[in-house]
Formats: sequence, structure tokens, C-alpha cells
Amino acid sequence: MAARSEILRRIARPLVPLYGEREARSIALLAASELSGLPAAAFLTDPRAELEIAALDEAVAQLAAGRPVQYVTGIAEFLGRRFAVREGVLIPRPETEELAAWVVRDERAGGALLDVGTGSGCIAATLALELPAAVAAAELSDAALAVAAENFRALGADVDLRRADALHDLAEVFPGPFDAIVSNPPYVPRRDLATMHPNVRDHEPHEALLVPDDDPLRFYRAIARAGRLMLRPGGRLYFEIYHLHADAMGEMLRAEGYTAPEVREDLFGKPRMLCSRLK
Repeated sequence: MAARSEILRRIARPLVPLYGEREARSIALLAASELSGLPAAAFLTDPRAELEIAALDEAVAQLAAGRPVQYVTGIAEFLGRRFAVREGVLIPRPETEELAAWVVRDERAGGALLDVGTGSGCIAATLALELPAAVAAAELSDAALAVAAENFRALGADVDLRRADALHDLAEVFPGPFDAIVSNPPYVPRRDLATMHPNVRDHEPHEALLVPDDDPLRFYRAIARAGRLMLRPGGRLYFEIYHLHADAMGEMLRAEGYTAPEVREDLFGKPRMLCSRLK
């Protein structure tokens, strides 16, 4: 048994060299809450209450080795819902929440929506649960297909999940027609791998993150070309993008027969999302 405040200190102390003091404490609070089943606020409002967390030392050792807290706890939150995540499946990011929220706001009419590269299923499940839409999801990774299916069942999200390769057979597997396609595909140039934080570089799936340095738009271009076959006239593409490629994305989409995209910034003021319509 230990006081809740002491548990937070035990988790946070070895994380400070990796993350800095503020982020280490945030990770400690998240981990303590998930591992104990208590709300995070309980550790702040009643710090002297004693608690025992099974396998706490093992969890701290994993976190100190750089394993992301979401993989340690098996849970990632996305727009207020809890999603299972495991190694081999990309951890949802705040900017992806912003993209999903944009789609929810703009696609209120519903229709048919496709999420390409669904990963944990966070975008597709959100759309299915928030909109009167027929939602489909494409994924190539076996690990991600299993986790997405698990999340759809757990959340009661009606999603048509199928194996498809965004680079090769997307239009064959999902002929449509769709009103909108949304995707957070791999977009980080491989040359940036060395500058990534170790918890991302050493633990999250590179196939969901990285693209060749000489063709960083390869997934966007492939999805845009498939979209010409899959989207209704005026159908929308929604993408999460690499902030340094916003201008190149606009040029590519215009060349592929789409309107000049609307680009939006994330909470940090970086261009990270766009929407473009099929002419």
C-alpha cells in the first residue's frame, strides 16, 4: 500500500529524463488512473489515501524504458471514447481528433463515408457513432484489423471493415460510391526517423508512420486517384497531413482533378488537415 501521491511520484520520477517534468507527471497520472481504475481526479483531490496497484513496478519499468503509456495500459482515449491499442497499431493523436471532429461537423447529412487506413478504428467508430452515415473502413495490417474489429464491437459501432491496400486495390475492394473519404495515412519522411522521440521511433509501427523521402505524398496520391472512381461528383477528401507538405498537397490534388483544398491548422498553429472536393 502507498499513498496516491507517492504512487504518482514513483511512476513519474524515472520518466523525467525522457519527457521532462511536466509531461512525466501527466503520463504518471494517466497510468495511475488506468492501472487502478480510479478517475485521475482522485489522485489530486485525495492524495493521501492509500492504494495498492498490482504489477506497478513492472508498469513503471516499461514506461521508463520508453514504452508509450497507451501500450502499457492498453487504452487510448479519442474524443471522449476509450479505444484498445496494442503494439502494431498506431496510437491516436490529438490532431487526428481534430480531423475527425471536422468531418463530424461537416458531414451531418450522413451518406456513405470511408476511412482509409483505419488503424485502431478511432475515426471510423467516431463517424459511425456520431453521424447518420454508412461507414466503411479499410486496413491492410493484420494487427490493426484485429484491434479495429475489437473496438467496433466494444463500442457498438456499425462499420464495414475490410482488408484493402490504399496503394493498390482500394477502389476494387470499396467501389462506392462514397460521399466522403477520410484518411490519416503514413506521411512522415523516413529521414525524420532519427529526430522522432524514442517512444514513437522504437515502439510504434513504422509502416503506419513513414514514407520514402523521394515520394512523401504516395499514399495521398493513390487515395486521390482511387477517389476519382469511388466518390460521387463533389465528394470530399479529408486528410491529416504533414505540416511541411501543405503546399505540395494542394498542387497534387489540383493535378488529380480536385478543387483547391481548404487547409486547417492544429492547436499548435501548424497546417495539419485539409479537405478537397472532386470536381
